[in-house]
Amino acid sequence: MANEGTPTAKLRAWWAHRQWLDGGQHRGASAAEVLAATGWARSVGGAAPYLGLFARAGLRRAEVDAALAALEVQELPAARGCTYLLPTADFALGLAAGAGVPEAEIAAAVRHLGVTRDEIEQLCLRISELLSPTEPLAPAQLRSEAGPAIRSLGEAGRRRGVSTTLPLALGLLQARGLVRRVPVDGRLDRQRYGYVRWDRPVHGEAAELARRYFSWAAPASVRHFRWFSGFTAATAKAALAPLHLVPLPGTDLLLPPELVEEFEEFTVPEEPEYALVAALDGLHLLHRDLPRLLDAADAARPVPGSRTGRSFGSEADPSTHLVVDRGRIVGLWEYDPEQRELVHRLFVPMDGALRSAIDAVEAFVREDLGDARGFGLDSPKSRAPRIAALRSARA
Repeated sequence: MANEGTPTAKLRAWWAHRQWLDGGQHRGASAAEVLAATGWARSVGGAAPYLGLFARAGLRRAEVDAALAALEVQELPAARGCTYLLPTADFALGLAAGAGVPEAEIAAAVRHLGVTRDEIEQLCLRISELLSPTEPLAPAQLRSEAGPAIRSLGEAGRRRGVSTTLPLALGLLQARGLVRRVPVDGRLDRQRYGYVRWDRPVHGEAAELARRYFSWAAPASVRHFRWFSGFTAATAKAALAPLHLVPLPGTDLLLPPELVEEFEEFTVPEEPEYALVAALDGLHLLHRDLPRLLDAADAARPVPGSRTGRSFGSEADPSTHLVVDRGRIVGLWEYDPEQRELVHRLFVPMDGALRSAIDAVEAFVREDLGDARGFGLDSPKSRAPRIAALRSARA
């Protein structure tokens, strides 16, 4: 990953710097500004967007929720059809990046479940008639009011994760910018949604997505970009050609030419710059290459709460939230909502700065969120083995 002229510590610190995880220098930035500068925040019904915005700009939940209500940011199906939190300026591009996924899902339903394209289009029209631009309808209300326009797909559909035609139509409408999914209580971490009618343009070229990505994640490899975008090798090659990316000697990593001089002059900060982020924070997930953030000794550590003896560095994604310092993962953490405390396992000695960072996130979770779920189905019960493992290591 690094060569003699580009030590691992510099790469990690640079990635953290570009991700605004560099000592609170961006306090006061808006949610939209953070997302535009550091990348779209993966949203899976957990606390990750809140934790990421707090770590980068000190934003409290009320500020993020207000930005969501004002459509300054929004949860949308974007790259690979996955849900991300995007700033307004990227709505059209994000929707374009994910547009192919619902089309592929419908094509699969046509092949395997006896669905016709015409019935999905008719259901889209019916949903559009039922929805208002201001009052969200929950899926149960849509099923009730759409009646026979929605068809059960039986056991075959359940096996494929699509029990009725409703999610197929909703996915298509969202990708077209005609329907917007909104959290019914205005929060990103509750996974209770309704739908409203919308009318948003969908446009953007593959090269535009590549340009955004490398502004957030460079230096990154073609493999990293393909993971984020879901592009084929041919599409990725065509998307990257106009960027004239510069190879980092001795690696497969690429930099935009406008960042080369800044990268060369960048030096690793002498003092620690601690941040507590979610397991799916962009520092990790934009590349999805966990070992690059780990020292070898830490990569060999066991996964907390694992019964299979897996090592941390062998995982595609971390199973716990992360403590980072200048881009290096230096600890793991979870929140115990019953004890109302943050439980951690550190790979480095505790000092005053680290204690302050931990205390600040513990207070944020306790006061603003109540819990720090990793994803929508995460629960204190499912998290208990990890919390116990972290607590025992601390004892």
